[in-house]
Amino acid sequence: MNEFADKMFPDKYQSDFAMQVTSWIPDAQQLTINFTNNRLGGKGNFHDLYQTSKTRVCVTVGMMTTGYDCPDILNVCLMRPIFSPTDFIQIKGRGTRKFNFANKEVLKDKSLIENISEENLQKSRFKLFDFFANCEYFEEKFNYDEVLKLPPKGTSTEGGGGGGYVVDEYDSTRHDPLKTFTVNEIGLEGMKIDRMYFEKFEDKVKEDDKIKELVQQKDFDAIEQYIISQIFDKPEEYYNISKLRNAIKIDRRLSLREIIEKIFGFIPYFKSKDELLDEEFEKFDSRYLPPEEYFTFARDYFKSYITDFEFRDIIENRKYALLNTNPNGDVFRKLPPELRFAIPEYIKDNVSLNKFVA
Repeated sequence: MNEFADKMFPDKYQSDFAMQVTSWIPDAQQLTINFTNNRLGGKGNFHDLYQTSKTRVCVTVGMMTTGYDCPDILNVCLMRPIFSPTDFIQIKGRGTRKFNFANKEVLKDKSLIENISEENLQKSRFKLFDFFANCEYFEEKFNYDEVLKLPPKGTSTEGGGGGGYVVDEYDSTRHDPLKTFTVNEIGLEGMKIDRMYFEKFEDKVKEDDKIKELVQQKDFDAIEQYIISQIFDKPEEYYNISKLRNAIKIDRRLSLREIIEKIFGFIPYFKSKDELLDEEFEKFDSRYLPPEEYFTFARDYFKSYITDFEFRDIIENRKYALLNTNPNGDVFRKLPPELRFAIPEYIKDNVSLNKFVA
């Protein structure tokens, strides 16, 4: 890989394009930190105003797979088979971290972002290169209903002493060309392994006698507290609100209350961001009845104020000159003054912004 990089980019890498970071490498823990902070192998020399490390590929075995945070990573490559659904969720989770490439610690010259849309500056996807059909295995073949049997007495798992399991080593020096290459886009529905994670949580909650009792009383605050203290962050599954949100795959921030309501049938499904925005605007519309000629502008202004932090900051702090470069500035100018004022005031008093966060 390094040899190929040297040919493609002369004098850029000097064999530093890919670096091995495993427990056998001295100071491996610091190297993982360096990779996160974009300084593994030293600083890159592609652009003085954009901070990046010289090493672009970090090759690891058994490290950096769980509990590791490198938010700007865009590519995760699986070079071995994975049989544990928990491991697979953790490994692919390295790529799901959000990141803004206009980050002041990364991009030194803000003028570079003037011609780049906000959508392209925000990390919205990553690629998972899977050389061992792990995605297909967990989507099509893994038995999520299998009850695992305990190993016989006298045996042990790897690392536990007492012999463990012996695996024969095999070295192959044959040429290993890439036979096929396909790209599968994963939509908001997510992967099956994510959906099964939520379904297992759903079953666990429904089977809990204490929760059943609290549901009868419709004491949702008590249910939330019970789940947080008795079910979240326990060994085996380690359920928590962040993982559940990732498993559900919806374009906004779900609350634990909504998840509970969905599990027990108090709501039929999780509404999308647009559906909630339409509902909130209908409430505003029924109270203020904006004139027909302003209806569309009022609706767009209402939604933008809720979802666009930059636009909201401009309005709240009256930095109106910045509307000339904001895509929602035209909507603001087409509204009469009374609606420009009424919409933010209504939202502040009646709408929780937290549930609209992605």
